[in-house]
Amino acid sequence: MIVRWGIDQLPAVLGELEVERPLLVASRRFADIDLQFQLPPEQRFAGVRPHADVEGVQAAIEAVAGADGLLAVGGGSAIDTAKAVSAETALPVISVPTTYSGAEWTKGFGSRDSSIGEKRQGAGARTVAIVYEPRLTLDLPHAQTCGTALNALAHCAEALYGPERSDVTDRDAVAGAGLISSLLPEVARRPDDLQARSGLLEGAMHAGAAMAAGMCVGHAMAQALGGRYGLPHGAMNAVCLPGALRFNAPVAAEALERFGEAMGGGEPIRRVEELAQLGGFAGLREFDVPEDELGVVAAAAAERAGARLNPRPAPPEAIEQILHELW
Repeated sequence: MIVRWGIDQLPAVLGELEVERPLLVASRRFADIDLQFQLPPEQRFAGVRPHADVEGVQAAIEAVAGADGLLAVGGGSAIDTAKAVSAETALPVISVPTTYSGAEWTKGFGSRDSSIGEKRQGAGARTVAIVYEPRLTLDLPHAQTCGTALNALAHCAEALYGPERSDVTDRDAVAGAGLISSLLPEVARRPDDLQARSGLLEGAMHAGAAMAAGMCVGHAMAQALGGRYGLPHGAMNAVCLPGALRFNAPVAAEALERFGEAMGGGEPIRRVEELAQLGGFAGLREFDVPEDELGVVAAAAAERAGARLNPRPAPPEAIEQILHELW
């Protein structure tokens, strides 16, 4: 993976990859972004939908004619849309993340079918390069800042007991958790502090790299909730992570201890809850999730890879109990 810092590096990255006609894949917010070079209108797709909805993905596929690469600018929805297109077309993806989601690091992606309330899992994207530009995060709304940062923190936590963990992913997970825990409160207090934003984005970068260790039941629950109700993925991770950590504590005590130490010491689950409170993320009831549908959500979560690869078996009945506790 090519990783560069500064939007001024983007032309050189495209040149290194021999990408001459990239298709910009973005939400309307970034449709007219200055990328240090001009893209004609026909090379700009601004129809990204939340959760990389399948209708937006299909529209992006139809817009790709003549492109030799995909330039994803935005958060997880934009990057996952580009990855879904890449899986269909074999075009390379160059990501410019504007949130802390970490989607830029993986070849897998989620795509929501809103007609049936399901988030599908896909794979096979050609993710080849990332260009980080902290200035693009300065006007990120507070809820998205906190939510996507908690998503990144969840990547760090689950990486420490993930099925493919290694010394390399451990180092990234520890580095990411430390930066996120220390700098998210600073960014929440001073959202225009570019230095704090840069450090938080660096933490998200480490969290994204740590995802090579795999994801577990916390992410599975967040994905199932997002798929069924269209709720923000970051917010759902913020709500679900404490419950997932409590559930896995009996089999992952050492990993949780390392996680807590990385965040400055103290009890790790309590620290996660404190950080979630910065975004106002409380129980699932606050997001209008019906309590009588938690069994359906649990069944969907149990089918996801994160639940199947969790270090402690996570059948539907166990996940339903976690969700009730989080409700």
